[in-house]
Amino acid sequence: MIRPSHHPGDTLLIDYAGGALCEGASLAVATHLAFCPACRHEVAEMEAIGGALLDELEPEPLSNGCLEALMARLDHERPAPCRPAPRDAAPKPPAEQSRYPEPLRSYLRGRLDRDGRIGEGGWRFLQPGMRCMDLLSGPNGTTRLIRMKGGVGVPTHTHGGIELTVVLEGGFSDEFGAFLPGDLAIGDPSLVHRPVSDPEGCLCLATTIGGLRLTGPVGRLFNRFIKF
Repeated sequence: MIRPSHHPGDTLLIDYAGGALCEGASLAVATHLAFCPACRHEVAEMEAIGGALLDELEPEPLSNGCLEALMARLDHERPAPCRPAPRDAAPKPPAEQSRYPEPLRSYLRGRLDRDGRIGEGGWRFLQPGMRCMDLLSGPNGTTRLIRMKGGVGVPTHTHGGIELTVVLEGGFSDEFGAFLPGDLAIGDPSLVHRPVSDPEGCLCLATTIGGLRLTGPVGRLFNRFIKF
């Protein structure tokens, strides 16, 4: 297995280890970590350092009656019932385990066929040769799967905020390099590029915060009517 060559960088890894990323960005980084033992090691070290720093902090005194209030809540609140494991639970097929690692696989429940592949339902058209499947959408941006046929180019664009793209299958190239499975591409307002999928196509996970901005006269015209 070829290890990734494009990584999140220290700032993103620190934010991930400290729980400072939104859900979509955290999912993108975690998916990269599933492919990259080097970044997993860095995150483990960061978490260990953070835990050591917390241990050195002076404890804050509790307010009067805090313990009594907590015990009263425990007496009056019923725990949520445990959901039994489904009876037909079976080991996941090896193809599913290798193609869609956790935690991404948990977001794909109900969307995978018996072979562990993503089904044909739930995709929507973006442009010729390019479809997407939304996984998360909200004020913190959009996280989606993007599937591109071979040789498909995305219109030249920049970013209103940050975009994190993790390749799951196939690959793509742009002005900044070639991206293969496990690689994480980072887009921001300083970057203008035109990704083109490899001949075998590309499946990737993309978290976009702040939207995309098409460039050029025609692109700026489209920006008035189309939101990406």
